[in-house]
Amino acid sequence: MRLWVDADACPNVIKTILFRAAERVEIPCILVANQAISIPPSKWIERRVVSSGFDVADNYIVDNINIHDLVITADIPLASEVIEKGALAINPRGELYTKENIKQRLGMRDFMEQMRSSGVQMGGPATFNQQDRMAFANTLDKLLAQRVK
Repeated sequence: MRLWVDADACPNVIKTILFRAAERVEIPCILVANQAISIPPSKWIERRVVSSGFDVADNYIVDNINIHDLVITADIPLASEVIEKGALAINPRGELYTKENIKQRLGMRDFMEQMRSSGVQMGGPATFNQQDRMAFANTLDKLLAQRVK
């Protein structure tokens, strides 16, 4: 099992949780971004810098994941592709994407996109807070306990 991080938009506090988890359970954590991301020195943590462009980092992740991997992303289309390949995906707020909920998430994302493009003013997501961090850490720990044996 490897942890893949869609790192361009991943909050730093989540990266820190992932770094600690990678060290604790001795599992590779790979941050993929189109710019150099700061990482601590560790044999378990690495970064992959990809070229700039639409979905280049997403495509790199999809092309390189295996069925037992876990991807951390807030990108719903990427999560959908990850699930199609048989891997797991969670967002930085600790929500697990599944075969059962991903179509609804894609539909809501498309609906919101249509609303924004038609000029409807909409608020963004709620501010990332301590509860979100805890939810992420708890979901990550649960998934690692299930997968790493």
